[in-house]
Amino acid sequence: MVCMSLPKSFSPFAIKEKLEETGLKGKNFKFLTDYSRRQLQSLFEAGEMLEPFWRSKLELMNGKVLATLFFQPSTRTRFSTEVAMIRLGGSVLSESNPTTSSSTAKGESLSDYLRTVSNYADVIALRHPNDEEVFASLAGARVPVISGGWGNVTHPTQGLLDVYTIYRALGRFEGIKVMIASSDLSRARSGHSFALGLAAMGAELLYVGTSENAIPQTILDKLKAADAKVTVRNDPTHEEFLDSLAEADACYLPGCSVPKDDPAARAAFLDKIKPFYITLEALEKVKKKTGKVVGVMHSLPRNDVEFDYAIDDSEFQLYFQQMAFSVPIRMALIAGMVGI
Repeated sequence: MVCMSLPKSFSPFAIKEKLEETGLKGKNFKFLTDYSRRQLQSLFEAGEMLEPFWRSKLELMNGKVLATLFFQPSTRTRFSTEVAMIRLGGSVLSESNPTTSSSTAKGESLSDYLRTVSNYADVIALRHPNDEEVFASLAGARVPVISGGWGNVTHPTQGLLDVYTIYRALGRFEGIKVMIASSDLSRARSGHSFALGLAAMGAELLYVGTSENAIPQTILDKLKAADAKVTVRNDPTHEEFLDSLAEADACYLPGCSVPKDDPAARAAFLDKIKPFYITLEALEKVKKKTGKVVGVMHSLPRNDVEFDYAIDDSEFQLYFQQMAFSVPIRMALIAGMVGI
């Protein structure tokens, strides 16, 4: 006879209990290092439970309303956040141009705007170009606020879906090294949010950038507080960059946040990014040398000077999978913040 010793918690998975374990309810979502490894793990497990419904519908948020307030352009973040709420059974109030079509055009402060919208919504997703203004205004909100990208520093829902992609692709974080590479790490809010999430989960980080456009001190301080394993290499030659690539299990490209209507700044970005270019041939050489399939990740939209489009249909491509995983993990995030 086999005698089993089962834990007291032995029972079928319950999404409500898993969401409660995240500790997200009623809180603003600002930085991934605000949460413990166990809380993020619970969020990822809730995301897995919700994956079967990312193209269908549940009734977990029936009667609840999400307001998306985007002061900057967005396709992926706004649409995936809104779709996540719809898939949960909730409703969406969408404002994609508040400086023109909301009362902010008449001088309403961000604090008052958030307080006003709190009367109509149960959770707010906010994108804004000025992180200092946001942090000074959050007290106005009466419902939890999700950062959909604030200033150049924090974009935790992008970071969250990127960490979740690693979780689903590799199944672990211990012993993993991820390279975050950009000629302008001063603006790489998605890359930094990814780094904070990886640090919280115990992965090793390799930053490759330029000394001219360095990592913001706020991010370095948070990585230090999280006891992150971080290596920073600046101003590489193309060959040095490829040597770093061979050390990594995945490479993340935060992209360019320089607007198209700033041609001088954009031209400077395009010139400085040349050493960071990744080809399919280079990835295949790394695989032959190390045996590793280094996944290429990107926050999108992309520029054709960042990497070879031939990677799109290869085993190294992860950037389109990131988009698909964005819906279930944002479903888990919203449900955890609002509560069910």
